[in-house]
Amino acid sequence: MKKNIYDIAIVGGGIIGLSTALQISNTYPDLRLIVLEKEGVLGLHQSSRNSGVIHSGIYYRPDSMKAKTCVSGARKMIEFAQEHNINHEICGKVIVATNQMQIPRLEELYKRAKANGVEGIKMIEKEELLEKEPYAKGVKALWVPSTGIIDYPGVLKTYAKLILEKGQEIKLNQSVKKIEIKENQIYIDCNNGEFCSSYLINCAGLYADRIAGLAGAKLPVKIVPFRGEYYQIKPSKENLVNGLIYPVPDPAFPFLGVHFTKRIDGTVEAGPNAVLAFAREGYRKNNFNFIDLMETITYGGFLKLASKYWKVGMGEMYRSFSKNAFTKALQELLPEIQKDDLIDGGSGVRAQAIDRNGKIIDDFSIIHTEKALHVCNAPSPGATSSIAIGETITSMLKESFPNLINS
Repeated sequence: MKKNIYDIAIVGGGIIGLSTALQISNTYPDLRLIVLEKEGVLGLHQSSRNSGVIHSGIYYRPDSMKAKTCVSGARKMIEFAQEHNINHEICGKVIVATNQMQIPRLEELYKRAKANGVEGIKMIEKEELLEKEPYAKGVKALWVPSTGIIDYPGVLKTYAKLILEKGQEIKLNQSVKKIEIKENQIYIDCNNGEFCSSYLINCAGLYADRIAGLAGAKLPVKIVPFRGEYYQIKPSKENLVNGLIYPVPDPAFPFLGVHFTKRIDGTVEAGPNAVLAFAREGYRKNNFNFIDLMETITYGGFLKLASKYWKVGMGEMYRSFSKNAFTKALQELLPEIQKDDLIDGGSGVRAQAIDRNGKIIDDFSIIHTEKALHVCNAPSPGATSSIAIGETITSMLKESFPNLINS
């Protein structure tokens, strides 16, 4: 049993868990840590099922954790990619106002980006928009030159390689079944092993609230899964998009709004929508998990959210089942795109924290309990921010776990 005793156990082998393990190992090399991942591969869920974008930090409330970690995290991510030869490209992004009514929101976004320290942004008129994206339709746009695309699975593999080189451990196929705190230690019972640690860091993404519950924490939020579905543009029409074309976001739902994203492999994706998933790993419309769904639809916070925004939800669901409706939404940005230009693509599930009052938690959230740190909300731009989030968690150790750091 002694060989399974650690200073820190990190539950979750996605991009946040691995970045955290790497940053702790860099800062406190004498600490012994282990990463426990329930799947047979690392980063199977949100970490590898995202848009592959290096976000610049323009959408987020100034002084929020998202704003701070995204702006600094984007720079760190680019430096990391350069240092380790990870495929990436700084292609830039346009956020397009398709009518005059959207211009005030676009201008507000510009002010927010400036407040967050995003470099190089500028408002551009229709003529300059067409120089950058000849097929885009808009009356005005925000040009964000610092936005890029990257091979996040490559980032993930590099994190893991560096962690192992530092003598730390990563264990796959370790689904957590039980967590007990006794004799000032945390005992983690997994399906393929038992582990003991002084402290726990919960980076379990879609299951962060459940892991927190197993550890005795009563969180003020619950994870609700939303599926985002993409189409891929057929190769003969990829020339319609040079980089990234985004709509002006709705302040109430900043993660809604279909857009066009150039991928690092040269393909172009269109989407996503955002529909309630009937399973936490519900990547297809017919994926259904009774426990997951009942947990969602009986949660008071979700019911309050649904009662307020049911029309928005129905619209997203309609676009999920109607390719015509999805195409029409895309044509707001790119009129030349046609239904036949769209090929079924991939999907991802966003682990969205919602509080008991039905409020969508927009910022990253890390909650400290007696012997644990719980990353309760870290969807987009979590991958972009992963290095900065790992550094943030590492800096919290001294205050959160003083006996560990000062021992």
